[in-house]
Amino acid sequence: MAKDKIEAYSGINISISAIASVTGDAVTDCYGVVGLAPKNQLADEINALLKRSDYYKGVYIKGDKKKGYQIGVYIYVANGVKITEVLTEVQKRVAYELKKTFSLPLNRVDVYVVDIKETK
Repeated sequence: MAKDKIEAYSGINISISAIASVTGDAVTDCYGVVGLAPKNQLADEINALLKRSDYYKGVYIKGDKKKGYQIGVYIYVANGVKITEVLTEVQKRVAYELKKTFSLPLNRVDVYVVDIKETK
């Protein structure tokens, strides 16, 4: 998104990094998710888990308050879990947390699996 803030209601601005932080926390709390992945992976960032302060690199936001927002999340999934169940849970959890926290009108939540990782 070109802007770094979203105007929610009556001039209240919500930063993209705040939305990414809430989204990232919701995603990493889901069973089967190892962590967030950067959406634009470079050779040195391949398979790098994002830290909490960098969640905005693994989340994208498009849209507006009239039509609704589209959220995209890039994740690593644990080996041995049912991926469709993990993706469904991530979508539900992100939608719930963003509506509860910011009252954002969501159009959809897209989840992209970057890789499957072994857990320790």
